[in-house]
Amino acid sequence: MEVHATTERVVLLDDSGRPTGVTDKATVHHAATPLHLAFSCHVVDDDGRVLLTRRALTKRAWPGTWTNAFCGHPAPFEPIPDAVERRAQDELGLRVADMRLALPDFRYRAVDASGVVENEICPVYLARPASPLRPVPEEVMDTRWVEAHDLAAALQAAPWAFSPWLVMQARQLSGASGVIGAHAWQRAEAAA
Repeated sequence: MEVHATTERVVLLDDSGRPTGVTDKATVHHAATPLHLAFSCHVVDDDGRVLLTRRALTKRAWPGTWTNAFCGHPAPFEPIPDAVERRAQDELGLRVADMRLALPDFRYRAVDASGVVENEICPVYLARPASPLRPVPEEVMDTRWVEAHDLAAALQAAPWAFSPWLVMQARQLSGASGVIGAHAWQRAEAAA
């Protein structure tokens, strides 16, 4: 039986967030990245610790940078929660549970040191781990479970050491507390 590799596609968006087409994920990120659909997920365990991952050095944008648990792009016509579950497996070998949409309208644009641009409408989810981590080396070079208050202090003291989307999302998720863990989870539950 012959196996054909499939090209991963991302959904392009207009400035109002309406789909305008699709393009190859492998070529979408560059110095003039078009606006496209993505998502982020923060994984919080039962003890309130937050999962951080360090992006593999082979990643096109922000290689080697510490960030939230995982991010990704839904395929055309793929429901975003399904894409979140798929990417949790693809990047971390992780099953997630109790998924909550925390920031439905998150949008950002950022430029890394090499000039690669991220330009995304990126709903943000919270989830609980439902299996052990098995990071995929091509995606993730390191992981850490951190206390939410320690992450808040690190983001405050050295925002430049983390992905810009983690810093921006943490500010929106945590409100005045600066803590992603329990406070953000309570806000997401209240909005559900």
